Amino acid sequence: MRIFERYLLALLLCLAACSSLPPQPALRSQPAAPAVSEVPIFTQLGIASWYGKNNVGKVTANGEPFNMQAMTAAHRSLAFNTIVRVTNTATGRMIKVRINDRGPYAKRRIIDLSAAAAAASGIDEEGVVPVRVEVFATDQPRS
Repeated sequence: MRIFERYLLALLLCLAACSSLPPQPALRSQPAAPAVSEVPIFTQLGIASWYGKNNVGKVTANGEPFNMQAMTAAHRSLAFNTIVRVTNTATGRMIKVRINDRGPYAKRRIIDLSAAAAAASGIDEEGVVPVRVEVFATDQPRS
């Protein structure tokens, strides 16, 4: 009987292995999860101004010559080469600039833009405008 039991067990295992599962519904791709909205790591509200021709060729605080056609800016405390988003709160226009200088030193002003950055944001028309300055981790160069 022992041999008969082994054959029966082997036969049952073979039949179980050969049986198929009921058809499964096709897998549908799941919709992509919504992107996590970016959160700034620094935000500041205040007044922006700009500087241009009078400073061309002068050395900025980080040691490079001032170029009024570059998208750069001066800020009192942000690290050099930080990329910041400057939004003209009156118009909603947003630009990105790189911090390469220190300033501004006039009261209530929080950022001085190069002439090119001021023109791109519409600040050059008014001279000084209210802005929001934000730093996002995703804008920063990878080291």
